[in-house]
Amino acid sequence: MLSWDEYHKEDTLDTAATVKAAAEATAREAALAAERQKEAAAQQQQATAPAAPAQPEELPDTVNVDTAEVLERAADAVAAMDVAPGLEELEMGAARVSVDEKAMINCRADLNQLVPFKYDWAWQKYIDGCANHWMPQEINMTADVATWKSSDVLSDDERRIVMRSLGYFSTADSLVANNLVLGIYRLITNPECRQYLLRQAFEEAIHTHAYQYCIESLGMDEGEVFNMYREVPSVAKKATWSLSHTHSLSDPNFKTGTIEDDQTLLRNLIGFYAVTEGIFFYCGFTQILSMGRRNKMTGVAEQFQYILRDESMHLNFGIDVINQIKLENPHLWTEDFQKEVIQMLLEGTQIEIEYARDTMPRGVLGMNAAMMEEYLQFICNRRLAQLGLPEQFPGVQNPFPWMSEIMDLRKEKNFFETRVIEYQTGGALSWD
Repeated sequence: MLSWDEYHKEDTLDTAATVKAAAEATAREAALAAERQKEAAAQQQQATAPAAPAQPEELPDTVNVDTAEVLERAADAVAAMDVAPGLEELEMGAARVSVDEKAMINCRADLNQLVPFKYDWAWQKYIDGCANHWMPQEINMTADVATWKSSDVLSDDERRIVMRSLGYFSTADSLVANNLVLGIYRLITNPECRQYLLRQAFEEAIHTHAYQYCIESLGMDEGEVFNMYREVPSVAKKATWSLSHTHSLSDPNFKTGTIEDDQTLLRNLIGFYAVTEGIFFYCGFTQILSMGRRNKMTGVAEQFQYILRDESMHLNFGIDVINQIKLENPHLWTEDFQKEVIQMLLEGTQIEIEYARDTMPRGVLGMNAAMMEEYLQFICNRRLAQLGLPEQFPGVQNPFPWMSEIMDLRKEKNFFETRVIEYQTGGALSWD
């Protein structure tokens, strides 16, 4: 039986429990609020404080090595080595390399043996190239900077010539260097010729350096100049032709050994040396050197004169290599192939003539597009004659006789001609 006393007792107990629970809840909320406030303060402090340096990962413990055991295994490995595989298809104990075993392409002799020489002319070109060493920063560009920044010293046509020349050559020599390093060196199987190719590759790097040095010194837009071969049609056409006619050189899967592949190599070498270096370079060189004769952009002109001295040797080396391949492989020099080569040189000449018309829409520097066209036909005839092919422009003359000395055209020859080679070795160049 219930009583009021018991009822009030239960009510009192419930009220106490409720109060207690409420107090605990309040305490928990206060604790959570305090924790949140603490975290917010910590985050704010972390945001304003400098980031702590990342702790480096601990290095693994040093491996304990049994030195005696490792030495024993190394000695056993050395004793078991077979040296024959490292000698490029030569058997251990084979006879020493003779001159007769050497060949320009498809040679099976050990390419690590430089001597005895078979092609003395290649070694001499290497020696001459080393004697001709120069660096772009040796040439003072102060006068050129003042001339380029002046508004009344150079005409618009003269500025156009400087921009076009640097735009083409700045990437053309990179193309040349890439072909040398990636293709020609691998496919020419003669050590003394490879020795010169290494020197030529270094000289191409110097030439690219020289163009960059000129562009930087004059404060030109480097992006505009270096990308000109993609933006200016007359420049792009030269680069496109060179790439399309030398693509096999940079193909890592390309090999010689068949008539078709050997002709492909010969075709690429002609496109590389006789056209790209032997024709495409000459209009720009003539224009810049003509400016130097008029005391304009003399620093750039001097850079180009040093470059031209190198290129003259590159060209003649390439002609010698091509002619040597012809002598050793007469079956490659068919009538149809000769006709193809003639067409290649005519195509290159026409492309360079179009470039001349683009760079010289009007007469400038004592020359015009018509005179440059005759000059390039004259150069084409020289290239054809150097390859033993008939001239295609009978009666043309050199309209720029002053170029004979500056460009050493009279000294341009190859090994198979009878005149003595004369190259300037060392010393500074002069305009006299």
